[in-house]
Amino acid sequence: MDKSGLPFGKKNYRWMIIGIVTLVAGFVIMSLDKEPHGFGVLGLTIGPIVIMAGFIIEIYAILIPREKEK
Repeated sequence: MDKSGLPFGKKNYRWMIIGIVTLVAGFVIMSLDKEPHGFGVLGLTIGPIVIMAGFIIEIYAILIPREKEK
């Protein structure tokens, strides 16, 4: 049993931050679309792909095993 009360390790939290930044970047990309109602390439293709990548990174961050501290 680890002495710290945190459920995840340093590596997990680092990947979670990367995932959150990726999600925010995806929503920003979607908002930059100049087409009406967001029906351009940015709003329909690139933005959602970046958002899905962010969710995949978040799932990875949760599932990777915690490193044992020395």
